[in-house]
Amino acid sequence: MSKIIAVEHLTLDGVMQAPGRADEDTRDGFPDGGWAHRHDDPMQAEVLGKHMAAHRGALLLGRRTYEDFAGYWPRQAGNPMAEALDKTEKIVASRTGSGPLPWQNSTWLGGEAVTAVPELRRRQPGRNLVVLGSGDLLRSLMRHDLVDEYLLLIHPLVLGTGRRLFDGVALGRLRSADSLTTGTGVVITTYRRG
Repeated sequence: MSKIIAVEHLTLDGVMQAPGRADEDTRDGFPDGGWAHRHDDPMQAEVLGKHMAAHRGALLLGRRTYEDFAGYWPRQAGNPMAEALDKTEKIVASRTGSGPLPWQNSTWLGGEAVTAVPELRRRQPGRNLVVLGSGDLLRSLMRHDLVDEYLLLIHPLVLGTGRRLFDGVALGRLRSADSLTTGTGVVITTYRRG
């Protein structure tokens, strides 16, 4: 059966909201968007690239994350990450979405994610689903014990406010599979269900 793998940037206090840009997600008046770039370094890019290559499959994205990515990545000509994302199948989970999706290789999941995702996993054995960002979707999957692996990039930063990955979720035991620290102090760690 395929795995569901979450790849998330977090602060030390668990904030996952808007790591990429100031205007990425300002819900609840969040003023600190773009916080992850303070700690960018080549090691992060290398680890993420290897991880994505090793876990071939599709991206599973919430509607908000999909719309944000679709508005940015297709316009990044010559960027290897953009080219990889363009070629990757993107499956979009949304309770309200319908109609054509603007980014190539994109389809709607259809139905409630917590029932549609297990069926998708059964239909596509050995083909992993990687969740990037997509906090609401990810927390829903976590509450139903559907996430198999977490690749967390934990930044040496405490924000005090913002949407957190583990709010309202009790995971139980996880086991550490790998960990390293970048030159900028980001701990990149992989946890799997225990």
